[in-house]
Amino acid sequence: MTEFERIVKANFGELKREEIDILRSFFYHDRMEKNDFFIQTGKYCRKLSLVKSGLLRIYRHSDGKEVTQWISSPNQFVTEISSFFFNEPSRLSIQALTDVELLTINRKNYEQLNEKLPIWKEVETQFMAKCFAILEDRVFSHLSMSTEERFDLFFHQNRELLNLVPLQYIASILGMTPETLSRIRKKRIGNS
Repeated sequence: MTEFERIVKANFGELKREEIDILRSFFYHDRMEKNDFFIQTGKYCRKLSLVKSGLLRIYRHSDGKEVTQWISSPNQFVTEISSFFFNEPSRLSIQALTDVELLTINRKNYEQLNEKLPIWKEVETQFMAKCFAILEDRVFSHLSMSTEERFDLFFHQNRELLNLVPLQYIASILGMTPETLSRIRKKRIGNS
């Protein structure tokens, strides 16, 4: 099983080999250098990408500061959903934290998937439901978990990012100050 096939099955559900081949034919290789923008606030996002290597920071300006929403890492999809799917100006900026390799599909080719892959609407619905479930989990964790519990969950799910990403970005994702993150990290990791 190829890496693309494994990722597609994990995100889109079971597809036949020929369906995966059709889907793969719509993606092209893309590269970004560190600090390049995938999309900037106010512009229109016309692509959806699978991160093959590297890290991208998804953030927004709020009250004069940058608030990091997420770090996209290898084997995750990245786009600005409102812009890509609803043709609205992007509310977010997505910027490369490292050199990045991507598999990308542009909006025009994405729209053609319905013609070439009859099962696509069903597959797309499953993908969107999975994205929504991830978002629900993040909202729930912010509303119901203590800062320590949010750190523990993030650490369990994204351990490798703690050594690759500036701590102020992780603190922002977790809804805490860098000082609080540093204190919790020292306490939790120091006790491991």
